[in-house]
Amino acid sequence: MTNSDVWKKSLESIKGQIPNQHFNTWFKPIVVTGINETSLELEVPNRFFLEWLKDHYLSLIQEAVTKVSQREYSIVWRIGKATAPRPFTTLLPPHQPMQIAAAERVITNTQLNSNYIFENFVVGKDNQLAHAACLAVANQFSNKYNPLFVYGGVGLGKTHLLQAIGHKVIERTAGSRICYYTSEGFMNEFINAIQRNKMDEFRNKFRRADLLLIDDVQFWAVGGKERTQEEFFHTFNALYEANKQIVITSDKYPNDLGLEERLRSRFAMGLIVDIQPPDTETKMAILQKKALLESVVLPDDVTHYLASVGGSNIRELEGYLARIIAVSSLSGKEITLLMVKETLKNIIKDTKMKAITIDNIQKTVALFFNMNVADLKSKRRLQKLVLPRQMAMYLVRECCNSSFPEIGSAFGNKDHSTVIHAVNKIKTLLDKDAEQKRVINTIKTLLEKEKK
Repeated sequence: MTNSDVWKKSLESIKGQIPNQHFNTWFKPIVVTGINETSLELEVPNRFFLEWLKDHYLSLIQEAVTKVSQREYSIVWRIGKATAPRPFTTLLPPHQPMQIAAAERVITNTQLNSNYIFENFVVGKDNQLAHAACLAVANQFSNKYNPLFVYGGVGLGKTHLLQAIGHKVIERTAGSRICYYTSEGFMNEFINAIQRNKMDEFRNKFRRADLLLIDDVQFWAVGGKERTQEEFFHTFNALYEANKQIVITSDKYPNDLGLEERLRSRFAMGLIVDIQPPDTETKMAILQKKALLESVVLPDDVTHYLASVGGSNIRELEGYLARIIAVSSLSGKEITLLMVKETLKNIIKDTKMKAITIDNIQKTVALFFNMNVADLKSKRRLQKLVLPRQMAMYLVRECCNSSFPEIGSAFGNKDHSTVIHAVNKIKTLLDKDAEQKRVINTIKTLLEKEKK
C-alpha cells in the first residue's frame, strides 16, 4: 500500500463503523495535506471541528489508520479551510500536533449521544407534536417556540429529542454556541463556581449561548435548590431578552413542578408539548428501528411479544432488546419467540409480580399534589383536597378493579355512594377537560414507573 492510500483505506474502515450522517458530517470535510513514513497530516475546517473529532473519534481514527497501514502513524492536525483537496505533499521530519484552545461552539458537561438524532427517533401519535416542535426549533430558532418545554414520563424520548436538536444545529450552523446540560450538571457547575469564586466565568459561559438545552428540570424541585433556581432564572432572562433559543425537558407540566412561581411562569411563556406513553404499534416500530440500527432481523412475533409485555418506558424496552441481541451474539442462537421468552423469563416474571395497589396509588397521588396520604383519607372537604381524592378513587377503580365498598374503606371508611360519585365525576371531567386528562395520564405513568 502506498502512502497516498492510507487515509483512503482508513476512511473505508471508519465508514463501516458509524452512521452515514455522522461520517458525512465529520469525516468528508477532512483533507490529507501531507504524509511521510511516520506522520499523517490532516486538515480540518476549524477549531471546534478538531475538538469534536478529538472528543468523539480520535481513538477510532488512530485504530483505523494503524489497522490499514500496519504501522503506528503520528496524526498531525492542521486547521484551515478544508473545502477542497490540496496538492498532496511529502512531509519533512514529523511535525508536532498543534495545541488547540478549547472550542466554544459546544459547551457541555455531558457528551451528546451520537444515536440521539432525529433520523433515529420513531414518530407516533403520542409524540408527534413534540417531535415536530423540536425539529422546527432545530431548523430555525423562533420566538413563537421560546422557550420550548417538553414534558413526559421516564424513558419516553425527551432526552433523545433534546440532544437531536443539538446535533441538528451543529450540522446546519457553523458558529452557534450550544450549551447542553442536565439540571443536575447545571447545579453542580453553579456550586463549583461559587466555591472557586468563578461566578463571572460561569455566567459568561451560559449567557453567551445561542442555544441552551436543559434536561430534567424537576431535579431542582427536590431538596432546597432555591439558589440554583434563582441563578437559572437570571440566566433564562438574559438569554430570552437576547432572543436566544431555550429548550427544557421535565417529567411534569410546568405548573405541577414544585419550583418557584416566577420560574414556572417563564416556562409557560413559549410552547409546551407533551409526550405520552407509546401505543403497541409505536413500540413495535421503535423495536424494529433499533434492531435495524443494530443490523439484526427481529421476527414479527418477537416484536409483538416485546411490545405487549414491555411497559411505557422505551429505555427499558431497548434494554430487553439489547439483552436479546447480546445473548444471540454470544451463544449463536437464532432470535425466536422461544429464545426471547427464555432470555427474559426472570426479568418479565419479576416485573409482572409487581402490581399496582391502592397504597401505591394513594402515595403517588399524594406526592404528585404535594399533600399527605392522610389528607386523601380525611373527611375534610377543602377544594384543594377534594379533586385529588376523587382522582385517587378513580384510579383505584380503574387500575385495581376494586369494588366501591373496598375503595370507600381504603379512603377513611367513606360510603360507597361517595366513591361512585367521585369515579363518575372524574370520568365526565376527562371527557371535557384536556388538562385534567393530562394529569391522570401523568399519574398513570408514575404508577407504571413504580410498578417496575
